[in-house]
Order: sequence, then C-alpha cells, then structure tokens
Amino acid sequence: MESRQTEPAGSVVPPPWRVFHGTGEAGRPPLPQPPPWRTFAGDGSAPAPERGAHYVFRDETHIDVVNAAIHLRRPLLVTGTPGTGKSTLAYAVARELGLGDVLHWPVNSRSTLQTALYHYDAIGRLHERGLPGGDQDTPPDTGIGRFVRLGPLGTALVPTDRPRMLLVDELDKGDLDLANDLLTVFEDGCFDIPELARIAETVPVVEVRTSDRNGSATVTDGTVQCTEFPVVVITSNGEQDFPPAFLRRCVPLDLPQPDGDQLREIVRAHLPEADLAETERLISEFLSLRNGQDLATDQILNAVHLRAGGADLDGRDLLRTVFHPLNGTG
Repeated sequence: MESRQTEPAGSVVPPPWRVFHGTGEAGRPPLPQPPPWRTFAGDGSAPAPERGAHYVFRDETHIDVVNAAIHLRRPLLVTGTPGTGKSTLAYAVARELGLGDVLHWPVNSRSTLQTALYHYDAIGRLHERGLPGGDQDTPPDTGIGRFVRLGPLGTALVPTDRPRMLLVDELDKGDLDLANDLLTVFEDGCFDIPELARIAETVPVVEVRTSDRNGSATVTDGTVQCTEFPVVVITSNGEQDFPPAFLRRCVPLDLPQPDGDQLREIVRAHLPEADLAETERLISEFLSLRNGQDLATDQILNAVHLRAGGADLDGRDLLRTVFHPLNGTG
C-alpha cells in the first residue's frame, strides 16, 4: 500500500473554502450549500427556487414580443448566443401565467417529429401477449394504452382548459427537415396515432400516458386535438437557417448579451447577499473577457457564488476556468 508523508512544519495551510484536498484520506466533511439554481426538490421538478422566478428582461420591447406570440397563438422563436436566457424565458412565462410544468423537448441530431408526438412500445405489447398464462384469451386491443406514451409535443396538444408551455430547445441542432415537419402540426393543432386509429371502431376511447409525471390522457378515435394551442417557445443558437415557411409562422425574438447594468440586476436577483464590491470587480472582469469571446450569463453567477463561498478568484487561473470561452478561443 502506498504510504503518504505528513505535511512538513510551516507548510501552507489549505484555503478554508476547499472541501476536497486531494489527500486520498477518507472522511465525511460538511459540504457547502449549492447555488440556489442548483437546488432540487427530489421529485423530478425544476430546481428550487423555481426556474424562471428571477428572470430579468433586458427591454420592454421583449415583453411586447412575448405578448404578441401569446395573442397570435404562434410559436416564439428565440435566438441568441448560449447563456442569454433563451430557455429560461419559457419557464418565466409559464410561471407567471400559471401554465403548469414546462414540457421540455431537447432537440438533437436524432430527434424526429414522431418521437416528440408519441411512442408506441410494440415490443413490450408483444411481450405481454406472449407471456405464458398472460392475456392470450383477452381481446388483443385491451390495455393497448399502457404501451402508448405521448411525447412533450403530443402532451402539449392534449385538450385542456388552459394552454401548456412547450419548450422546443435548440431546434437548430435537429435535422434540416425537422422545422418543416412541424408546420402541419403547428397549423392544425392535432395529430393521429395510427395504432389507436386502427382499432377505433372497437375501442374508440383509450387512456394513454403523457410526458407529465404519472400523467394520463384520453384519446378518442386515435386523434389528439388541442382545444387551446400551447404557448410554444423555440430556441436556436443560429447553427442553421430555418425555411421561410417556418419563419413565417413564428414570432421572432433575439436576445442580446446583457450589459453591465443588466448583469448587476441579474446577480442581485439570484444572489441578493453578494458583496457589491466583489460583484463589481467580477462583472468588470467578465465584460473585459467577453469582448471577442462567447461567455454565458450564468458564468458570472458562478463566479459570484464561488467568491461568496470563500474561493480565491484573485489568482487568474481559477477565474479564467470559471470564465472559460464557449467558442473555444482565448
């Protein structure tokens, strides 16, 4: 077993903000409190305090654009560099309007319209029917709803008294045709589930699962048709251009990088106990580094929280790590 030497007399005492010292010694030291935005309820809900509770709007015009999208029942297409609050905007709107939990569809290169609408577990259904002593004697369409789960978009189109909030996150990361695929659903506010439509004559009403925790919905004749079109926020980092037909059906909102005054307001909203002098120093450093580099607003929050916890950010190595450029430069 590897032996470890004790620290010689007069060695530098580790800074008190450290809980991990790299000594290899086992223990259970008390851990620091996490930032407010990284505190979780334990039930799968958004971090507490609720995400979007301290959203800071840069411009009154942005509020008007959000209202225009709501009045027109059109998707709000939010663009801007990473870290400008595009996704958090959806949570802020849902919170203020009482639209319930945000239905989140994070788009990637493998995302399809089908998976956003619903998923049918055909293998699970076949497995259930094939189990010895199982359901061989019951009608084959009985219980099919247990194997159908609506995706975030499909759940957003379930008939409700009040619209849901749907966040289509980073649509520009999807396939080039995905935006076009959304057009019909956004125009009609409905979609069919062929697996249920085929049995509509014998089983017209089916209870299916939704994207909500333990949620369910009733589907009639294999069609999901909204009564209130959802409030849709679509975010994009500008990695691809969308077709004109899609853009025509959206209300655009571009979020710029916040300036110094806005950064101060954001820090005060999230970390009201932060030292003002330290905050000013970190904001000044942040703005200086952001000139020609992509930095996200939450990086200044991270720095202020670390400094409040006793971290030494005077050494530029750690500060540059916290303020690392998102575009790979610097």
